[in-house]
Amino acid sequence: MAITLHRGDLPAGLSFGSVVAVDTETMGLNPHRDRLCLVQLSAGDGNAHLVQITRGPVQAPRLAALLADRAVVKLFHFARFDIAALEHALGVRCEPVYCTKIAARLTRTFTDRWGLKDLCKELLGIDLSKQQQTSDWGAEALSDEQLAYAASDVLHLHALKAKLDTLLEREGRAEFAKAAFQFLPSRARLDLAGWSEVDIFEH
Repeated sequence: MAITLHRGDLPAGLSFGSVVAVDTETMGLNPHRDRLCLVQLSAGDGNAHLVQITRGPVQAPRLAALLADRAVVKLFHFARFDIAALEHALGVRCEPVYCTKIAARLTRTFTDRWGLKDLCKELLGIDLSKQQQTSDWGAEALSDEQLAYAASDVLHLHALKAKLDTLLEREGRAEFAKAAFQFLPSRARLDLAGWSEVDIFEH
């Protein structure tokens, strides 16, 4: 496994294939208040590329172009938050997308444990450490432990997607998942516009 840290943007000529796993680290859970600090990406090849976003106006044209590329599926776990954070920081609409958390909730209705750590343990036999989850991602120099933690959040998403795709087909819920994934960028925009706690489909 190789972890490569880039500052500010991706280098020219880097390709992630047709499906790229994506995750973010921020200073908190409010995109309007808490800045984007790190974007993690993987092609599913066991390697991770991490883009450290510096404080101030964000200029990351190659990263933004990848996220907006409609020929590349952006693979997330809990896509709703990451899509909102990326759109707010980079001004880019991530499409198309796939969310392993939504796929898990549609298929694993016998449990309420849909976190990435739970899915990796139960579907892949991999025990992820979450020790660095609440560390300071805005630090100028990130520790080796932070980089390893951040990379782990994208390294297994391709394998999870394969397992969950099989379950979606088995349970006849692939079309539900597809429709939910297509709506996610709009759901993220509703969050950014102030409807984060409101279910507009309620009575």
